[in-house]
Amino acid sequence: MIIGITGGIGSGKSMVCRELQEMGYPVYDTDKEAKRLILHQEDVHQQIEQLFGPEVFAHGAYQTAWVAQQVFADPSLLAQLNAIVHPAVKEDIRRWAAEQTESKWLFVECAILYEAGMDVLCDKVVCVSAPEEVRLERVIARDKSDINKVRARMRAQKAEEYEQRANKVLNNGGTKSIQTLCQELIGYLGEL
Repeated sequence: MIIGITGGIGSGKSMVCRELQEMGYPVYDTDKEAKRLILHQEDVHQQIEQLFGPEVFAHGAYQTAWVAQQVFADPSLLAQLNAIVHPAVKEDIRRWAAEQTESKWLFVECAILYEAGMDVLCDKVVCVSAPEEVRLERVIARDKSDINKVRARMRAQKAEEYEQRANKVLNNGGTKSIQTLCQELIGYLGEL
């Protein structure tokens, strides 16, 4: 069974996924794996270079900040980039899931699970949630970022929609430990 883990920025989905890994469960981190595919999967690498030009891989590294500037200035570039990366990630998740024979639950961490269409690969979706002010404080502390930039990133996401569409919501507002939330999740899955 594949369980998607999603939630708005600062909700704690990565912390939940790290704890699940520590508990021995396989977790596929879509952000990390997308970066790997961009750099090392030849067809993905070539298509991105074709889209942005050779400067996208200056000094042998994917120029993430430069790409972010380009796609925020031109939304059609973002759509084209997503059309390259998202199908490659989906295929990689399928490959990864097929290789996992030791665990009955596989977790896929994806901030944009619904937007990227990754939810179709999941048997269940779990949303990690936290109040907006808590999320704001966490992101500012973690990224040392400007409050207005964080608010803009939060507005771009659809955290409330994630909660409504999920099969299970884990409230990570700070009253329960991450370990407790993960035990709650495993209990829920055990009842299915």
